[in-house]
Amino acid sequence: MALTVYDDLEQGTDEWLQARCGVLTASVIGKLVTPTGKIANNETVRRLVADLLSQRITGIVEETPQTYAMQRGHEDEIEAKIYYAGHVAPVSDVGFMVEDKWGFKIGYSPDGLVGSKGLLECKSRAHGLQLEVICSRSVPTEYMAQIQTGLMISGREWLDFISFPARGGGKMMIKRVLPDPQYQALLIDAATQFEARLAEKHTEYSEALADPALSFIYVERRAMEEDIVI
Repeated sequence: MALTVYDDLEQGTDEWLQARCGVLTASVIGKLVTPTGKIANNETVRRLVADLLSQRITGIVEETPQTYAMQRGHEDEIEAKIYYAGHVAPVSDVGFMVEDKWGFKIGYSPDGLVGSKGLLECKSRAHGLQLEVICSRSVPTEYMAQIQTGLMISGREWLDFISFPARGGGKMMIKRVLPDPQYQALLIDAATQFEARLAEKHTEYSEALADPALSFIYVERRAMEEDIVI
């Protein structure tokens, strides 16, 4: 059991999606905890259980159409790393990393690595929201679960959070975040309970398949002809 790093995977590719298939990742682990620091038990969690279990069973990750905001965020991330590299420190890329030392896998796709100790996480913010972030002098709480999970999985000492003004034209803010052992412990507790729920759902699914009152026909996967932009 150890950290596995996929250096050669390009984020967003089919190979990258397959590496993440069925893995609880830093980008969604925040759904398992409430804003008040409790372990969540709601419809969002139940849907995440079903989604990841279906990925583990079928090996299929549902396609996500590329929206304007997603495309803008990708472009802003590239710009943010160029500015960071030019003013702070060089940045290197890595596709995906997975840690399984807890008896289950948690994955993380860093926006960048800084030397041997640092991480980058970049977020594109509409200019009004960017102003609010700067005035708050802090990282928005909705990103903290992802950040702390990234620090926990990577074992790195710090993460520089970049809040980037959408499409540029304003101040890019950098805020350094250090590991929070107490919050990371909460995330592991939530992930442990999540995996137990997933195992229970798998048993329920297997029992349904064995029900003589039901019959099943395997359906071949149909290729998606083109992405639909919304």
